Amino acid sequence: MSSPPAMLLARWSQVLNRLVTIPSDEDAARLVDELASGWQPRMLAFVDAHAMNSALGDFEFYRALCGADVLLRDGSGMAMLFRMLGGEPGLDMNGADFIPRLLEAYRGRRVALWGAREKWLVAAAARCAGEYGVEIVSCESGFLAPAQYCDAMRRTRPELIVLGMPRQASVARLLRATAAGAPLIVCGGATIDRLGGKVERAPRRVRRSGMEWACRLVCEPCRLFQRYVIGKPMFMLRAWRCRAAWGR
Repeated sequence: MSSPPAMLLARWSQVLNRLVTIPSDEDAARLVDELASGWQPRMLAFVDAHAMNSALGDFEFYRALCGADVLLRDGSGMAMLFRMLGGEPGLDMNGADFIPRLLEAYRGRRVALWGAREKWLVAAAARCAGEYGVEIVSCESGFLAPAQYCDAMRRTRPELIVLGMPRQASVARLLRATAAGAPLIVCGGATIDRLGGKVERAPRRVRRSGMEWACRLVCEPCRLFQRYVIGKPMFMLRAWRCRAAWGR
């Protein structure tokens, strides 16, 4: 469904203005250190083509996304959009690669994993504890009421919270508003499922080509059909509209 041009331009402009691009690995390492040493609650989210499409149809998601403390560019679609608009996209800061770096930075510290089904959640917790040396203080299903995650946060006081449930940006916003300590709250997408072994990464050469989405579509055609087969052409059309409207 096409969105009104004024809404498209206003919402996409707001999201793009909030995005932080990371030029180099050194800058990415500095960001990891900065995020791991925060003194107040913060929310980290990743913006890919699907998120840009969703920001048009879901005002609550759009508002939560723009309210994140750090927004990072995720995926080849967003890189294309930046270049179409005359910008430099920087590194691909997708959660699948960046969240493990955060886990490494939190070695020995308190971490919560909230999202996914029990089988994958348990496997992800075991991997995080073994591979990254974090202390898993809370594992919760991705199907609780938002207030229950707030209760779990107060009980366990994690320093890093990785989310993987539906509407996670809104949950992250609520957690940040009610946090007593200074947790970093990460909208992790399918990261918990990946850590638990449910979702496999594409080979490195495929990831470097920007075609990992195609591998994901082959593995999960029913779940991802709308996102990729319908969503990607719609994203491209909207990107061209923005370029024309902004005179690029």
